[in-house]
Order: sequence, then structure tokens, then C-alpha cells
Amino acid sequence: MAAVFKARKALSLCLSGCRSFSQLAELPEMHQILRQTCRDYADRELSPIAAKLDKEHSYPSKQIQELGAMGVLAMEVPEELGGAGMDYLAYSLAVEEISRGCASTGVVVSVNNSLYIGPILKFGTEEQKQQWITPFTTGEKVGCFALSEPGNGSDAGAASTIARQEGDEWVLNGTKAWITNSWDASATIVFATTDKKLKHKGISAFLIPMPHPGLSLGKKEDKLGIRASSTANIILEDCRIPLGNMLGSRGAGFKIAMQTLDCGRIGIAAQALGIAQASLDCAADYAHKRTAFGAPIGKLQAIQFKLADMAVAMESARLLTWKAAMLKDAKKAFTKAIQVLGGMGYVSDMPAERHYRDARITEIYEGTSEIQRLVIAGQVLKEYQQ
Repeated sequence: MAAVFKARKALSLCLSGCRSFSQLAELPEMHQILRQTCRDYADRELSPIAAKLDKEHSYPSKQIQELGAMGVLAMEVPEELGGAGMDYLAYSLAVEEISRGCASTGVVVSVNNSLYIGPILKFGTEEQKQQWITPFTTGEKVGCFALSEPGNGSDAGAASTIARQEGDEWVLNGTKAWITNSWDASATIVFATTDKKLKHKGISAFLIPMPHPGLSLGKKEDKLGIRASSTANIILEDCRIPLGNMLGSRGAGFKIAMQTLDCGRIGIAAQALGIAQASLDCAADYAHKRTAFGAPIGKLQAIQFKLADMAVAMESARLLTWKAAMLKDAKKAFTKAIQVLGGMGYVSDMPAERHYRDARITEIYEGTSEIQRLVIAGQVLKEYQQ
């Protein structure tokens, strides 16, 4: 099965040169195989246990390792580093199908791929890639991304975490908040200020193993949704790391963070799509089985309208997500703020209730909806200036 994700042939339509979205009549064969394989796995291994994982706040360790063996935990990573060697479109397809089965598992996959591995792959040295990427491709280890703080939220440039140099070490102090994967991670990328006078240009990025002296975790947050993934504060108290653990150059942290989030938002859009698809699946199935006035409610025009509206909105969002992924692969500018909210019913024994709770976070993390609108508006204005 791993060979499916490691193959890079027969992708000429989507992988060559300047890619035109209008040419994509259907997914390339390899992407179709990938999508179906992930869908089959989600149906078989994730959907049956998603409610239990959610209720018990249980990290899906076994499933994450199985997905790692399939190549899903390192989609863009070259094969020589242990990854699948595929593209961002393949990554978005995998995240959607995994999230359709279990949104919590989907976000673990997304964070490891785009927020943890992504910036190391782009900004790390060859030695750092070997040390900090290869062990995180199999699912036995996952990473996390520590940017947000209790007092800054969307203002990523206002980092109060400090890193000072002492001899051949960096010493970090501060608190990072709402860190996904924190309790299950074996490493983190931490953003800290190395020069206050330079403001956001004085922020640098650091690689820290977990556990590590001087690094501790706050309590697991009791969240509304995606409850099988852990979220907590990372607390740094005289946390000492070698000078070589800086990712990128000194002062490049803000740029690294922003570029990472730009790419990561495609994964979050894919996660939202997976949740939406699961919601539509649930609604359509219920419409077939629930009877009223002697017939399934799916025969009622009002119900059909709701299902049609959901399907149209979801397909539109899917095409936007695929386009963003392909533009990213083609190294072109991409913007996206895709939101699909699916939720019918408010009863805990119905999967629709879990989908509704899981979907809410896709409007918040990796940039709130308002931030996405600012990004889009900025890009629109920039295009009209040219």
C-alpha cells in the first residue's frame, strides 16, 4: 500500500509546468487511487471508532501509525527522507478523506504534514531534515507548531516568548497556547523573540525535542470538537537547546510562520470538506430512512432543497481547495478562505452532532475567518494594482 503513495509517475496532467485548473476534467489516476485508498481506510478503520475516540478524548495512536505506514503523515516529503514524495493536491485529498472518517485524526495528519514537517522541509538544513523529518514520517512520532500565545491570538508578531543566547545555547522562556498535538508530540517548532527592538523581524524559529528539560505542558483543553487530538499550552522555563536548533536564519521566524500558515490553511480547508462530506452522508442516509406521512422524508421538496444546497456548496468549496493546492504545487500565489459548516441534529448519539462540533474549529485555527478575509482582500487589491 505504501507504494501507492510513493509512486510519482503518470501525473503529467497535474504535475507539469504551469498547471491550468480548467484542464482538470478529473483527478489524475494516481490521485484517484490515493483518494479511494484513503476513503476505504477511513470507512473501515476510522468511522466505526470516531465517536468513541471523541467521547473518551483518546489519541488514535494505532491509526496514526497505520497512516504513517501508508505515507500519509509525510505526503510532500521526498522519498529519500522517508516520505511519499507526492504533491499538495494529494495531501489535500488525503486530509479530506481521513477527516471524513474522523476529524481529530485528520487534524493530527494535517499538523504533522504542513505545520511541523512543512517549514523544516522548506527552511531546514540537510542535517535538520534528517534529524527532524525522517523519524516523523512513519506515524511513530508526530510534531507540533508553537506560534500562538495566551495574549496574542491573531497578532502573531506580538510574541512575548523570549530566546536569548548564552554561549553555545539558546535559552527560551515563555508560554505558547492552544498547541495541537502537544501531549502526543515528540518535537515542536517554537517561535520566540530574539531581538525585541526589531518587533516581528526579531522573531526566530527553534526546533525543540519533546520531552525536554525546561519544557512542560499545561492541562489538556476540554474542547468543543476534535477531542481525540490533544491541545494544551507549552511552557518554557529556561529551556536550553543547542545553537544549531534554530530553524532558518535569525529573525526569519515571522516569515517562516506566515508562509507555513498559508500552506497549512489548504489542509484545514480539506479537513472542513471531509467534515462536510460526512455530514451530507449522514443527512442523506437519514432522509432515506426516516419516514413521515407514509414516505421517506427525502421525498419532501424542502428536504431535497437542503440536501441540494449542501451538495452545491461543498462541491464549490472542493474545487476551490483543489485549485489552491494546485497553485501551491505550481509555486503560484494562492488565497483561500473556505468554510463549509455541516450539522444536522443536536443529539450526541448522532454523528451529525459530532461533525457540527468538529467543524467549528476550522473557522478559527491557522487564522480565523476574519484573517482569511483580510488575506483574500489584500490579494484582490494587489492583483488590481498590477
